[in-house]
Amino acid sequence: MRLSAMGDVAMTVPVVASLLQQNPDVEVVMLSNPRFEPMFNGIDRLTYVGVDTKNTYKGFLGIIKLFRYLRKNYKIDQMVDLHDVLRSKVLRKLYWLTGTKVAIIDKGRTEKKALVRDGNADKHQLKTSVTRYAEAFAQAGLKVNVDFKGLYEKNEQVELPFEKDATWIGIAPFAQHQGKIYPVEKMEQVVRQLAELPNVKILLFGGGAKEKAVLEKWEQDVPSTISLAGKYPLTTELHLLNACKVVVSMDSANMHLASLVNTPVVCVWGATHPYAGFNGYGQNLANAVQLDMDCRPCSIYGNKPCKKGNFPCMNNITPEMVVAKVKNLL
Repeated sequence: MRLSAMGDVAMTVPVVASLLQQNPDVEVVMLSNPRFEPMFNGIDRLTYVGVDTKNTYKGFLGIIKLFRYLRKNYKIDQMVDLHDVLRSKVLRKLYWLTGTKVAIIDKGRTEKKALVRDGNADKHQLKTSVTRYAEAFAQAGLKVNVDFKGLYEKNEQVELPFEKDATWIGIAPFAQHQGKIYPVEKMEQVVRQLAELPNVKILLFGGGAKEKAVLEKWEQDVPSTISLAGKYPLTTELHLLNACKVVVSMDSANMHLASLVNTPVVCVWGATHPYAGFNGYGQNLANAVQLDMDCRPCSIYGNKPCKKGNFPCMNNITPEMVVAKVKNLL
């Protein structure tokens, strides 16, 4: 069970896929958000159960309903809780009460809290989420060597919504919290500079009304750009990310989606830091854009106000720094 968020669920894919490949006698029933199912398509011996926590399985009674549905339809020998939040705690407790073995992820909350503590001089790399997921399965007696090669072959021949007549660069400029968002006006400069490269087309990824408005304006104002916001289902977006030569992203879901399809990511980091363990699976940290500042990281999720007032960790990154990383990968 891992219900949210999209990036965290994406990081379960390499572990679950590797587990099933290496353990042919194992079947997995994956419980997660219904919208995320395309990330697991094509994985053998995996049954996906979409858990709609806003409607069908809402609240405490919803978890009881989910438990009864699972008990009726699946013989579960082991519950592996990859989330460790209130909903998953209730579900795993119900399974434990019926004699089912339970394994629980160690999210490293104490280590992460220490990492962002003011004045902490001992800043170092913590375990990645992928490692923590693998350790949860090991706790369940299922060893897994994570060697996932990707959902698709690179540039897999599939029907795309428009012709690929140039080198595609993906730009995903948004994230859930301000501390993880490169200033929009600076990212527009990145888009403009990259659009001037020969034989290049820029694909703009995003969602939500405000993001859609920004990306559509860029599409209108900057040649060789296409806004994808709100136009295509997740499966199509994954194929489009796969067809990109490189993706520029924040510390957000699109970094992890691109990682699932083997596309290199230039990730712009601000208030958060790869040290917390959330870098994209298989991504080279040499491609990251970040400033070495004593105050970083100040937040695990980028949701805290900046003590300096204006997020210099983001504002002091120049568009040229981002563009240079992209050019290097091109």
